[in-house]
Formats: sequence, structure tokens, C-alpha cells
Amino acid sequence: MVSAGPADSEPPPSAWSPLRVAAYRNLWLALLVANIGTWMQTVGAQWLLIDEPNASTLVAMVQTASMLPILLLALPAGALADTFDRRHLLIAVQCFVAAVAVLLAALTAADRMPPALLLTLTFAFGVGQALTLPAWAAIIPDLVPRHYLQSASALGAISVNAARSVGPAVAGVLIARTGPALVFGLNAIAFGIFAFVLLRWRPGDARSVEVPERFTAALRAGGRYVRHSPIVQRLLLRALLFLVPGSALWALLPLVANRRLGLGSSGYGVLLAALGVGAIAGGLVLPVVRHKLSPNQFLLITGLLYGLALIVVAEVPVTWVVLLSLVPAGLAWVVVLSNVNAEIQLFLPGWVRARGLAVYQVVFAGGQAIGALVWGVVADVTGLVVTHLAAAALMVAGALTVRLWPLPDLRADDRDPVTYWPDVRLAHEPDPSVGPVLVTVVYRVRPDRKDEFVHAMEQVRASRQRTGATRWGLFHEGESPDRYVEVYQLASWDEHLRQHGGRLTRADQEAEERARALADGEPEVAHLLPASASPDSD
Repeated sequence: MVSAGPADSEPPPSAWSPLRVAAYRNLWLALLVANIGTWMQTVGAQWLLIDEPNASTLVAMVQTASMLPILLLALPAGALADTFDRRHLLIAVQCFVAAVAVLLAALTAADRMPPALLLTLTFAFGVGQALTLPAWAAIIPDLVPRHYLQSASALGAISVNAARSVGPAVAGVLIARTGPALVFGLNAIAFGIFAFVLLRWRPGDARSVEVPERFTAALRAGGRYVRHSPIVQRLLLRALLFLVPGSALWALLPLVANRRLGLGSSGYGVLLAALGVGAIAGGLVLPVVRHKLSPNQFLLITGLLYGLALIVVAEVPVTWVVLLSLVPAGLAWVVVLSNVNAEIQLFLPGWVRARGLAVYQVVFAGGQAIGALVWGVVADVTGLVVTHLAAAALMVAGALTVRLWPLPDLRADDRDPVTYWPDVRLAHEPDPSVGPVLVTVVYRVRPDRKDEFVHAMEQVRASRQRTGATRWGLFHEGESPDRYVEVYQLASWDEHLRQHGGRLTRADQEAEERARALADGEPEVAHLLPASASPDSD
């Protein structure tokens, strides 16, 4: 179902509401410090390359090197975050990132930082970011009440973009006076602070880790959930349609500052600050925007607004005009991506949340990394003006597809976990690793209900495959016109037990009840195990 109008009439929580929760407030402030350090490092790395041959490509590759690890490692990072203690994982990763920043500072101060090594260490820093993002995003719903979640997403955007405003401006001044080495050193301190606050944080309720999933099984389960969730796929598509053209502005802004506007490092910092100011404003107005407009309305408006900003940057080489155009561009960036991020957090059930968010991070990073590289190469060939105009055209075209691929309406979708299947009673208890396992469910359906039943079972199929089934089929028994047999396969007995023990949501229950209401009597369920798993097979 597609949202066609504003949300309910109750006033939304303010963007600052989650800061009332002390644990979230402390971690948010520490992350803000780390984000400032990250942006200072990004500016330092880009400015080290500004005078190199093929600077357009090299400068754009800083963003690619930062984002590519997220593209490559986000899914394994999500599986780790869903399998192990997220707090411990975050602490270890922040210590690693701080060590990389120390190495960057030391080698830069010693004047031993060629472009290849700089990009390699930037990639290593990105590895730390890739491991951090799914774990951090997954703990937010555990830190704040559900009705604060969209505001918490907006606060996350405010943190990133306040850092984008402060970090580049401070970095520009420091680079102009002392060089990039000090900037890299301050980044190491920033991540040390984040690690310290994480170390002091003691979660009130330990996350349930009854029996951790095996890493490879967890990785496959996350990919399977997204593959069989059309809603997640639609949210990811909308993000990608905005990110790819939008990445041109971020990737090429150092060159716009230097070549089009004649600005130095401090001037580039001011341009980034303008984007950051707009992004902060976007975070603050997001709850109001969601209350007044439908998601698809503001998706269209923000896409057109960002496209207009790209045209201004391309056609008007006047610093104050470019500065003014960057403010609404920053606002549009945050309103779109924060909303998509919040919708994914709200939709994903807890057992797969980090892995689902990791897929979002792959799209987020991949759209920017690939986009930045492509736009950098295009700029080397055609120039900055043509490149920005092409990105603007693509942005507007993507915004206009909102009627073809609208955002889904998730307001009535209940994602709370439920346990409604009866306990399994078998003649013997198999080893959890035994597999594959077949589950058969026999329904009796009158001929006049056949079409409606088959249609209802499509939602059941999606539920089974999201929660563990690797294969699924619905068959009609030739000897009995009213007997239909559902068969689905799982990789192991453990996977099926996890379906019984927390993977199902209220929405899954409702889909199954709709199908069962069309059948006569209770379905007959059987569990088929490999013959080698029988106690009499030895």
C-alpha cells in the first residue's frame, strides 16, 4: 500500500527528544566528536592530493577508498553485529580506527605519504567505518523508545552534518597553518574518545544470545531476508536513485572550490559547512516534513531541489551564489536519506536488523563510491560543468520515477516479534546442525476457494523464505481435489527452530492466518529429517 497523504494528526516528537535518554545522549555526543574527526581527515586527505597529476580522479578516489570497504564488508559486519556482543565489537573497532589515524599522522609529519599509501590507509579507515555502522545502527532501537526512532535517525543525520560543518572548517584553518598531519592526529584522539565512552556504557538489558548463529549461516540469512522482502528492496532502490547523482556534488566539491571559485582549503571548508548547515536544518525539519507531506511528495520535492543546486554549481561560478545553493542541497540530502534509514530500521525485525541495515550501508556506500569514481572520470574527460549538468539531469529523472516506484506505507505494518507456532514434538531430538530439513503443511481447501487460497499463500511463501526457507513450493494432490501441500526446505534443524523462537513477526502471523482461514480445519504439519539423522541409522 502506498502512502498518499500526511501522517496521522498527532504532533511528532521533536528532533531532540531522544537526547532525553542518558545512554543515547552520551553515545551521540561521542559519535559527534568522532564524526568531526572523520571529516577533518577527509579534508586533509583530499587536500594532500589537490596538486597531484590527475587530481580529479585522485581526489574523487578518497571518497571511493572511504566507501568501498563498506560496500565489501558491510554484510559480514552486519552478520558479526547480529551474532556477537555489539558493544565489545564497537570498542575493538574504534581502537583499530584510532591506530590507523595515528599512523596517518606520523607518516604525514615525516613527509612519507605518497598518494597510493594515503589511499591505502584511507581504505583501512573505511574498514573500521564498515564494521562500525551496522552495529551502531542496530543498537539505536535498543537505546530509545520506538516512537523516538525517526527522531533518532534525524539526530544521526544532524551529528554527521554538524561534523561536516565544523570538521572541514576547522581542518581548512589547521591545514593552511600547520598542514594535514595535525588534522590526522586530532582524528585519532576523536576516536579514542568514542572508544572510551563505549567502554563506560553498560547496557541495561543484555541482548539475548541464546545460541549465536554460525557466521556463514547468519550471512546467508541476512541476504535471504532482503532478497525476499520487496519493501526493503523498494527502500534501497529509492536511496540508490538519489545517491548516484547526488554523489557528484560531494566528490567534486574540492575541485569546484579550487578551479571554479579559486578558493583554498579554508574556502573549501566553508563550502562543506554550507552543505552541513543545510543538512542540520534537514534533520531538524524532518519530523515536521513527515507530518505534513507524504513520503513520496517530499521525495519528489527534495530530488528537484537537489537537481537545481547541481545546476547552479555548474553554471554560476560565484562563491556566494554557490554557498546559498549548497544549503538546500544539504537539506534535501538529509531529508531523503534519514527518512529511508528510519523506515528500514522500523521495518526490520530485531533478529536480522544489523544485517538488513548492512545491506542499506552497501547501497549507501556503493552508490557514493561508484558514483564518485564515475563522476571523477567523467569530469576529467568532459569538465566540471558538463558533469554537474549530467548529474542534475539524472537526479531529476530519478525524482520523477516516484510515481512508478513509490515508497511503501509502513504505518500499519506490525514488526513486533511473536511466537505463535506450537512447540515441535518429535520422536527424537535431532542435532541442531542436521540438515537439510523439509517441512510439509497439508491444507484442505474447497475448489471454490482455490484461487484465493493460492494468492494468499504467496505472502506465506515470502514469510517462509525471509525467515529461513531456502526452497518453497505449493502443490495440489492429484488424488484429492481439496488437498494442497506446502513444502519448504531449510538448511538445518537449527534454522527451523529459530523460526519457532523469534524470527516471525505479527505481520507474518497475519499473512498465515489469512491463508489458513480459507482452509477447512487445522493444517497437518510434518517435519522430515535426513535418514542419516535417525537414531536407528547407526
